[in-house]
Amino acid sequence: MAVPTLYDWIGGIEPLRRLTAEFYRRVPDDPVLAPVFAHMAADHPEHVALFLAEVLGGPALYSREHGGHPEMVRHHLGRHLSEVMRRRWIGLLLDTYTDLGLPADPEFASALVGYLEWGSRLAVINSAPGATVSEQAPMPKWGWGETGGPYIPKAD
Repeated sequence: MAVPTLYDWIGGIEPLRRLTAEFYRRVPDDPVLAPVFAHMAADHPEHVALFLAEVLGGPALYSREHGGHPEMVRHHLGRHLSEVMRRRWIGLLLDTYTDLGLPADPEFASALVGYLEWGSRLAVINSAPGATVSEQAPMPKWGWGETGGPYIPKAD
């Protein structure tokens, strides 16, 4: 039996759409996150669902329709995200995930939390003063295993 992608395991795009829609519905009530997303576009939850879908092994719709990883980095430039914001984002997202009753098995949870930790730390790095976009940055691909070693920014 072939090992499914994380995207297939969660059930495809619909659970990710439910997750992001509910998460961003909760954001305005969070005193730490509300200011970060105060001017969020109405289609932001859908874009995040497509991004997560692609990262987790689903179709490359975010790359085709929204510019891939370089565009995601651009959305974080100059945002000055903090460790407190990052941790709150992960906590609220995981609470939302649990409340929706999405897959609770430990292997999937480990892979998901691993990506959220890794990706949110990149968001903080990319929101700091002086951060730039690498137009060649590949879309992250996350699976069931471990990370690929220490983070070392690649020069253009």
